Amino acid sequence: MTTVANGKMTKPVKSLMAIQSEVQSSNRIALSVDCVIFGFDENKLKVLLIRSDLKKYQSKWSLLGDLVGQHEDLDAAAYRILKQRTGLDDVYLEQVHSFGSVSRHPAGRVVTVAYCSLINVRHHKLKILDNELHWHDVQSVTDLAFDHQQIFNACYQWLQKRIQEHPLGFNLLPKKFSLRDLQNLYEAILDTKMDRRNFRKKFFAMDFLIDIDEMEQDVPHRPGKLYKFNYDKYEKKKKKWVGIDF
Repeated sequence: MTTVANGKMTKPVKSLMAIQSEVQSSNRIALSVDCVIFGFDENKLKVLLIRSDLKKYQSKWSLLGDLVGQHEDLDAAAYRILKQRTGLDDVYLEQVHSFGSVSRHPAGRVVTVAYCSLINVRHHKLKILDNELHWHDVQSVTDLAFDHQQIFNACYQWLQKRIQEHPLGFNLLPKKFSLRDLQNLYEAILDTKMDRRNFRKKFFAMDFLIDIDEMEQDVPHRPGKLYKFNYDKYEKKKKKWVGIDF
């Protein structure tokens, strides 16, 4: 049976009994996927959480997850879960880590694989809001259901490492951005304050910023220069990318 949410046909969340049945029918070891979707909005890093509907975790928040189908690839399961829970189908997901503590799930032996993504919240509007699905400031995330706090922490650490090794953060900024915008982004994800002069020196040294000879407009502070990221140059030299050691 399906339900209708915001005009969209959605698959109902499984009950604990239904999950137990699936686990038992799969040789008592089941495989699941949990999606950890980070979002950047208003200079803050956020994560997408949903309210757990299991009685054991009543009122607690959890990540977006479900069991993998018997004939379903892991990647396909991750994208299916994301679409069923949020309506989003244009988000890139990357496999991060697996979690297999024996007692991690009340339904039985369930091993889960975490997938992660980082998106601009304003560019990806949620189409389904079942179970109070919404964005949470990462600094407020505590005591999640299941072992989701451990999964969240691991993915957050992965993201902080990833943002220093690859320029994925530029996808969250406007095509034209100021160095203030860039620093705000890195400070939000790395959860630290950075020296302004040292930060700019490191990015200029990598030589991937294009000065477009324009200034910020209508800002509540002194207007700064605007830049673009040179993706063509990065693609040609990405093997030489050594990361950013802040």
